Amino acid sequence: MSEHPSRPRRSGLTRWSLRRRSTVASVLLVVVFAAAIAAVAVAINDLDSTRARLLDRIGPMVISSEQLTTAVVDQETGVRGFAITVRPEFRTPYDDGRSRQRQAEAELRPLLTDLPGVEAKFEEALRHVEVWRAEYAEPTIEQAAAARLTTDPEAGKVLFDRARSALDELRADLEEERVVGRAALNDSATALVRTCVITLGALLLLVVVASVLLRSAVVAPLSRLSHQVRQVADGRFGHRVEVTGPAEIAGLAEDVDVMRARILYELEVLRQTNTELDTLSADLKRSNAELEQFAYVASHDLQEPLRKVASFCQLLERRYSDKLDDNARQYIGFAVDGARRMQVLINDLLSFSRVGRHTGKHVDVPVANLVESAQRNLGAVLEETGATVEVPAELPVVRGEVPLLTAVFQNLIGNAVKFRAEEPPVVRIGVERDGDEWVFSVSDNGIGVEPQFAERVFVIFQRLHGKDAYPGTGIGLAMCRKIVEFHGGRIWLDTEHAESGGRGTTIRFTLPVITPPEPQEPAAEPEPAAAEPRA
Repeated sequence: MSEHPSRPRRSGLTRWSLRRRSTVASVLLVVVFAAAIAAVAVAINDLDSTRARLLDRIGPMVISSEQLTTAVVDQETGVRGFAITVRPEFRTPYDDGRSRQRQAEAELRPLLTDLPGVEAKFEEALRHVEVWRAEYAEPTIEQAAAARLTTDPEAGKVLFDRARSALDELRADLEEERVVGRAALNDSATALVRTCVITLGALLLLVVVASVLLRSAVVAPLSRLSHQVRQVADGRFGHRVEVTGPAEIAGLAEDVDVMRARILYELEVLRQTNTELDTLSADLKRSNAELEQFAYVASHDLQEPLRKVASFCQLLERRYSDKLDDNARQYIGFAVDGARRMQVLINDLLSFSRVGRHTGKHVDVPVANLVESAQRNLGAVLEETGATVEVPAELPVVRGEVPLLTAVFQNLIGNAVKFRAEEPPVVRIGVERDGDEWVFSVSDNGIGVEPQFAERVFVIFQRLHGKDAYPGTGIGLAMCRKIVEFHGGRIWLDTEHAESGGRGTTIRFTLPVITPPEPQEPAAEPEPAAAEPRA
């Protein structure tokens, strides 16, 4: 009986199973990653500590020293002014300077604990300042008030120059500390970059080594196994499939049916997942409904106290108007105006939150009707400002929710009127077709928007001007973006208009062109049936 040829004896790494190889590779990978993360973390920590020292200690020290010097100079100015005029208002810089000096000392002293040399100069400067104050400033103020000024200005100048020189030395030392801190920060940043580069190189090398090992341990054995399996599939059923790779590959053939079962299992899991998604969708709809109810209740509960504040403040002003001075009336006006602004803000927030959640019916509506409704809603403002709205003779028909699209034109026209220049506002509405989109434009002759704020103006609560200059909540353009995107369009600030030196602002937005339904082919008429013979 012939003997089967014996398999070559494997030794060393070739006897390792895939599990063992993957375990060793995983351990090495974890070690390398841990070392890389530790190195980067150390570099980041060093950078952060250096930055913190520069920004949180050295920076405030320099600022406080400058404030200290300014306060001492103001004191000297106040002494000279009071000595010349003997008027109380000229002494104010001296008193204010002393107060700011004490504040600067309180801020600077705890920051100098780890700088004994600078701290000594700080105390020396304060000593010179106190000598100047005790020997010249205070006596001069007292003698000037008593109309018997005998102090020597030259002696006072000498004392003040000493104090000023000490303060300048203190500031010079602190500036030197800041230069050293900046250099240390640059060194830390360089070290971080170097560490990241080295770490990235090590990781890339690890990936290359892992790829080579993967090819020799897995890809090559699988390729040989695949070749032998294809021979069996070609009909050579007596061919013995020999495995020359890791032990796990030997059971690959038997796992085909397990794979099929796994696929069936995954399909069942997918069906269960879809069922769970349907349940979650229903829960989400219910949660949105509850959220809307909560928003309504919250808005009512928030607006009721605001209405009471405004009403009672106005009632207070009416009943006690003869007892209130102008300041009191102004304060009452502030309170009433603040309450009203808060009510407007709450209503705007509710409107903003409802966009996209309370979808109404999408209908085909002429844009001319939307613009007309927006002008009607803004009638009082347009008449008051003498604004002119120029509308093209022909405007397209779009599909969407009428109230939301009206709000877009109303907000854009309202903004154009609000942010007007000295001359009466002129608002121009334009439209042109670009492929499958209508591109609308709303231009004005107002104060304009700088190109660098092109994105910021569409962020909720972002304002480019103070509330005193231009009223509003900062929600209008954010709501316009949300409405336009809900209808499948885009909105942006035309920066080319501003960069070319054009006046005013141009806002552009798009809406999809209504696609007409494809005509259905008429059903073929049936051929006439043969006449049946009568009975």
